Amino acid sequence: MIKLIKRYRSIIAYLFWGVVTTIVNLGVFQFLSSGVHWNYQLANVIAWFLSVLVAYFTNKVWVFGSHYSTVKAFLKEFFWFYFYRALTLVMDVAIMYVGVTLLKYNSPIQQFIVKIIDNVVVVIANYIFSKWLIFHDNRKIVNKK
Repeated sequence: MIKLIKRYRSIIAYLFWGVVTTIVNLGVFQFLSSGVHWNYQLANVIAWFLSVLVAYFTNKVWVFGSHYSTVKAFLKEFFWFYFYRALTLVMDVAIMYVGVTLLKYNSPIQQFIVKIIDNVVVVIANYIFSKWLIFHDNRKIVNKK
């Protein structure tokens, strides 16, 4: 059992912190769209921004164990994290647009269901980007020490 946990540690950590990040995303979205009655796309982008901040620091420290030795390395990693997250934001906005605007799932509960489906797709894409493109180089540096 311990061997399996060690083998899949990054996936388990990613799923745990992904749930936390998803709760932040869904909670902020629901509060802004249904509670404050902001436009669903504005609520979606603000929820994205806040959840990406949570995701960056939790992924960096507890999921991928990424370390850097210079400010330049930190800024490069931070840039690429937000760059790839921005790509999945485009997916996020498109899924929400199709679900809410085109398919007319506009009640608060329907929007929330579309947002959950949207989050599943985005989480998978974010894991792929994070594991193989963003934190990959810094893990190699740490493992060489």
